[in-house]
Amino acid sequence: MIAKLKGIVDSVDTDSAVIDVGGVGYLVAASSRTLRDLVAGSTATLLVETIVREDAIALYGFLETAERDWFRILTTVQGVGARVALSILSTLAPDEIARAIAAQDRATLSRPAGVGPKLAARLATELKDKAAAFGVAPAATATIDIPAGSPGSKNEDAVSALVNLGYKRVEAFGAIARVTQRLGSEAKLDAVIRAGLQELAR
Repeated sequence: MIAKLKGIVDSVDTDSAVIDVGGVGYLVAASSRTLRDLVAGSTATLLVETIVREDAIALYGFLETAERDWFRILTTVQGVGARVALSILSTLAPDEIARAIAAQDRATLSRPAGVGPKLAARLATELKDKAAAFGVAPAATATIDIPAGSPGSKNEDAVSALVNLGYKRVEAFGAIARVTQRLGSEAKLDAVIRAGLQELAR
């Protein structure tokens, strides 16, 4: 089982790289986030997840421990294979994934290629307890979990207001979740928006 590779970057392709370790070239699939930091001719150390199938042995490489950990977590969800997991990691940073799951932000989770609404819902539901391990408290999500069919809710309006001001949706969700937990559900919309802006400005 290969857990780590340290060698010279031989070449970098759109979805993989070849790492030369002592004259042996290892083909390693990786997210675009990892691949953009690999430069042909330079030395690199990759954490590796080895997946053995009947017809092949595939290597998946990561520069960050958090990215490898999320790869492992994502692939435990039905419908998320290695390719889809890399697509998610190419689109969202590990902390963005954690915040989106904690906020039950299915719109953000459905952004990566290969993730439709149903799979995004499954990710949000099955992995919400995992967000706590990455410093995102699931307790803060209870007040921001917007039920289907209530687009006019106060929290959703507050999130939309922050998005319109230029903030990313996942950041806005996280800020409003924290603010609502602090202020309580009776807080008025303008107060929630102001507190959200202060939270994002920290």
